[in-house]
Amino acid sequence: MRRGVARSVSRIAWLLVAILAVLPARAATYYLTISGQGGLPEYDTLFAKYAKDLDTALKAGGGDPHTEVLSGPKATRPEIEAAFSRLAGQIHDGDFFALLLIGHGTFDGTDYKFNIPGPDVSGADIAKLLDRIPTRQQAVVAMTSCSGGAIPALTRKGRVVITATKSGTERNVVVFTRYWIDALQDPAADTDKSASLSLLEAFKYADRKTVEYYEAQKLLATEHALLVDNGANAGVRNPGPANGQGLLAAIFPLLKSPGESAKAVSPEKQKLVAKKEDLEARIDKLKYEKAAMDEGDYKRQMSALLLELARTQAEIDQ
Repeated sequence: MRRGVARSVSRIAWLLVAILAVLPARAATYYLTISGQGGLPEYDTLFAKYAKDLDTALKAGGGDPHTEVLSGPKATRPEIEAAFSRLAGQIHDGDFFALLLIGHGTFDGTDYKFNIPGPDVSGADIAKLLDRIPTRQQAVVAMTSCSGGAIPALTRKGRVVITATKSGTERNVVVFTRYWIDALQDPAADTDKSASLSLLEAFKYADRKTVEYYEAQKLLATEHALLVDNGANAGVRNPGPANGQGLLAAIFPLLKSPGESAKAVSPEKQKLVAKKEDLEARIDKLKYEKAAMDEGDYKRQMSALLLELARTQAEIDQ
């Protein structure tokens, strides 16, 4: 009897070894963040800061992510193409890849373009680069003005596309980027409490915060985020079963364990986060008032606010 049990255990052990041998290795997650050209010094500074903050949040989220950032003068077409070539040789089918765009976009009624130093890249250019990445689990998050105009070029069955605006005619600088980064740092964004933040959860969090921002500031909303992940040529504001959108975004792990690394938990951190949000709101308000201000006074106020924002972020990151 004992000999029979031993044989059974041995067979089960060998079966487990065989199964493990054919199972794929744990999927890796790769991120490429590109911060484009600001056009003005304050936007160059802001976009570079967003790229740095986003990279920091991704690295702090656990899951051993592979991150790369191209910012400012490094975000040229040759550098972008070289980055995609490197990633194409590293990423395997079954891995996850997310392209994150920060900055300005333009739309001429036909083509969307992402503004970078030198010749801009169009939505069609970006789509071709994405097609070189050998994984079906892809996402592109275009956090730029006019980004809604990129959907027809970027959408593909199996690819999640998120844009900060609903069309190419929403041309103002977006605040969606700020709240996308906050989603990676706030445990509340993980609504299903799974210790993993999905693209869908991040989208809903950032969209809700963006709407609340415009309402709080009593401003007419100039951006309306969209999501499409079923290959359609149009995105939706509220992805769900009723419109058939959001399924892929819900299973795309943006962060593996945001709850474990989130730092905005203690009362001290909460105060710093509130201070950060207030500073960012004041910066946005100042931008709207720029046209009616003395240029020197605007620069002084903007420099002081940006410096204080950098100090506050540094305290949050400690």
